[in-house]
Amino acid sequence: PEITRPEMVLARTVHAAFHKAAHYLGIKTVVTDIDPRTFRTDVEAMRAAITPNTILLVASAPCYSQGVIDPIAAVGKLAQERNVLFHVDACVGGLHLSYLRKLGTELPDFDFTIPGVTSISVDLHKYGYAAKGASVVLYRNKDLRKYQIFACTDTTAYTLINPTVLSSKSGGPMAGAWAILNYLGDEGYMRMIQTVQEATRRLTDAINAIPGLRVLGQPDMCMFSFTSDRINVYQLADEMHKRGWYLQGQFSTPQTPRNLHISVNFGTIHQVEAMLADLGACMAIVQAQPLDTRAIRDLVKQFLSNPSPQAFQGLAQMAGIAGTDLPEEMAVINEVLDALPDEMANMVLIDYFNDLYV
Repeated sequence: PEITRPEMVLARTVHAAFHKAAHYLGIKTVVTDIDPRTFRTDVEAMRAAITPNTILLVASAPCYSQGVIDPIAAVGKLAQERNVLFHVDACVGGLHLSYLRKLGTELPDFDFTIPGVTSISVDLHKYGYAAKGASVVLYRNKDLRKYQIFACTDTTAYTLINPTVLSSKSGGPMAGAWAILNYLGDEGYMRMIQTVQEATRRLTDAINAIPGLRVLGQPDMCMFSFTSDRINVYQLADEMHKRGWYLQGQFSTPQTPRNLHISVNFGTIHQVEAMLADLGACMAIVQAQPLDTRAIRDLVKQFLSNPSPQAFQGLAQMAGIAGTDLPEEMAVINEVLDALPDEMANMVLIDYFNDLYV
């Protein structure tokens, strides 16, 4: 009750969903640095960020962007020392990492075996291979879970009691999740996860062997990102898109370069060699016809030095984000958004989507 401006401390690699929740709930996000070599949470930076207003620490198992597990045990110890709640985002890793351990892979603890962990989220619709809309949040005890449940008898209508934010919820995704969990079972999941990990290792080894490309960090599971100091990776993503591949662009931060993300799953492992062949070919194309990244960033700097509605409109047109149709190639758009301050880039995206279908 004495905290009127609650704060959530989370590393730069924590998923944007937590920023979204904080925006809706009026919680201040305090973003902390990561280790720029391993891309894992810097526990001492998190320690320094805790204030009397801190109500929650958040870490990832793994983080989506680079697929690495944060030092959950160290953060859990910190949470106990400072008497704050600690949530582990295991949405992508909860099932996959658990089965990796059953297969004999050595992984750091990330669950309730760590005393300081108070809640864990796991998406069954990711590496549980269920249909979208099936997720769970686990609490260390029912005393914590109680605060999630809402009841209301204060109206003339029926009594309402909801265990989640979503009120009306379809049973379809839950039934589908139950079906796939029982159909695959432990043996099915372990067989799939082993082959997915083998495909991931093949991809990361091959990408690291391509001159000018390098995987960021040491991924703990089947998702990773890679960058380049020779080419614009957004342009590489465009060339791959022309051949039917989707490589997800991730903007640079003060601690990470612009990069491309890949998530490997059981439905795509048979395409590894074809993808690597196209990646090599597209790399050669981009090297021969490089995007003038410096010119784009110089234009963005000019706009930032003297911002005006007219200058912004010109910048948007150059980026291809005017009107309702996006261009076939996204490299220029991504480069412009990457060069803008985060607050301004967010404003551009919100305004663009707000103007659609008006």
